[in-house]
Amino acid sequence: MAAAVTAWVLGVDSGGSGLRIALARAGADGVEPPAGQRRTDEPVRTGPGGIDAGHLLAQLLPAARALLDESAPSARIDAVCVGAAGMATLGGRLRAELPQALAAGLGARRLALAADAVTGYAGALGETPGAVAAAGTGMIALGTELRSWRRADGWGHLLGDCGGGAWIGQRGLESALRAHDGRLGGSTALLARAEAAFGPVTGLPGQLYPRSDRPAVLASFAPEVARCASGPEADPVAVGILAEAAAQIAGTVAAVSPPGGGGRVALTGGLFRMGAPLTEPLAGELARRLPGAEVVEAAGGPLEGALLIAGRLAFGVCRLPADPALLHLVGDRE
Repeated sequence: MAAAVTAWVLGVDSGGSGLRIALARAGADGVEPPAGQRRTDEPVRTGPGGIDAGHLLAQLLPAARALLDESAPSARIDAVCVGAAGMATLGGRLRAELPQALAAGLGARRLALAADAVTGYAGALGETPGAVAAAGTGMIALGTELRSWRRADGWGHLLGDCGGGAWIGQRGLESALRAHDGRLGGSTALLARAEAAFGPVTGLPGQLYPRSDRPAVLASFAPEVARCASGPEADPVAVGILAEAAAQIAGTVAAVSPPGGGGRVALTGGLFRMGAPLTEPLAGELARRLPGAEVVEAAGGPLEGALLIAGRLAFGVCRLPADPALLHLVGDRE
């Protein structure tokens, strides 16, 4: 009996905290657990030309070679998937420079360059139809029926990210200021928590408006909104904020779900760790808007998704739809 054909594949997740890199053996039936992993602490730079391909390669190539030396010294990497935040709009240099550089540096014949939302989808749901909501500081949803991608929101805290952490935090602080002013819609409970977190609320504009990390600062108040919305003496304003966040998230998921309401839905990201004050109204909203959908636990994260895509690409059988901005494939593909 002939031995099963296997390939070595590399998955890369590039985000705000640096690179995560994993090497694994793949077969036609799937990807084995990683043989080794590395991470860097320096985020890949972004400049006027988009994501800096040279900076990414300077971190990726030594880590990949070290992983090969440890696990498969004589092997060649057959396929690589790089998932990166900002790939859709800032990935031009990566698409232009990485195929040749990874072929020369690692021998990789096949390459996938994916938006982090795509690797997040692949990690959560694999190659099945459905929708994934990724909610943390921001909020984005991605869905597919395996012919094309649908994306909704992810437009940043000034224009969108509706229902995300910054959105919730901003509305919580707005309600605190309403209470301070004596206007309708105010919450004394949120006012007390805002002053505990930031000091007198009259100083909030000076603390928030000049900061480049304003979304993260706003999102830091979202857990306080959840605490106010919990327990037998839950603050009705905080409860209402989270109910509206749930409606916003469910509406975004519905916008990208496959037609007909089928498929699966996975919820990913740190926002859902706030628990019942958000997840209970969200479950109701999803059941109302997508009665035929099955809400499931995410199977894995973006790094697992990058490995899955690389493994499928190594055998030319990737079922996820190619897209010029979201999932750019280089090499053979059935």
